[in-house]
Amino acid sequence: MLFFLAPFTGLLIRIPWSDLVEIVTDRDVRRSLWLSLRTSTLAAIVSALFGIPLAWVLARTRVRGRSMIRALVTLSMVLPPVVGGVVLLFSFGRRGLFGQYLDDWFGIRLPFTTAGVVIAQIFVAMPFLVLTVESAFRQLDPRFEDAARTLGASPWFTMRHVSLPAVRSALLAGFVLAWARALGEFGATITFAGNLAGTTRTMPLATYLALETEPSTALVLSLMMITVSFTVIIGMRDRWLETPGRSTS
Repeated sequence: MLFFLAPFTGLLIRIPWSDLVEIVTDRDVRRSLWLSLRTSTLAAIVSALFGIPLAWVLARTRVRGRSMIRALVTLSMVLPPVVGGVVLLFSFGRRGLFGQYLDDWFGIRLPFTTAGVVIAQIFVAMPFLVLTVESAFRQLDPRFEDAARTLGASPWFTMRHVSLPAVRSALLAGFVLAWARALGEFGATITFAGNLAGTTRTMPLATYLALETEPSTALVLSLMMITVSFTVIIGMRDRWLETPGRSTS
């Protein structure tokens, strides 16, 4: 406990409290914070839209190559973030394997754009949601789903009214974990999307930039991110700890 508490204590002691309001209300700081909140929320939503069905497939089906699919999905969790940015750049960059066609055929350019920030965040955040939800689906008693199908429920109806409500706590936990990971993403973002003020400069990038020139500002930005993340985690804690019986009641 002391090990985890010590770094935050050191940060709080060094915070320039007299300049706190001025730094927090700075236009560039507010733009970076708003950009981070907006892109991380969008990344978490997209991760949920695609990650929940993927988690169900991995947990409930015997599709060929399931282990390989799971390894591929979770690979970005163990890759250095900069490497994640490199593979995105050479895949979806203007001259990347897929990016060149997006540019030539549709005029879509992802690098150094806000959309590129979201793509980078999804790449590193979705595995957290997939693993959390897949684990919950695996622990769910399949007899409830079988009973619903026996009574004539369609697969989609069973998913909406039986499976998803039963793992509601895991869905929320996975969503928050994905959001938090996206909010703190740095390496893949700066490599793939760059560091453009108002466009791709999220709070982690702004903190790193400030650390080189204005350490006091970097301390305040760090405190802001810690406060936002800690508030969300504390607020959602009771929901994470719900028992299956409470979740489905």
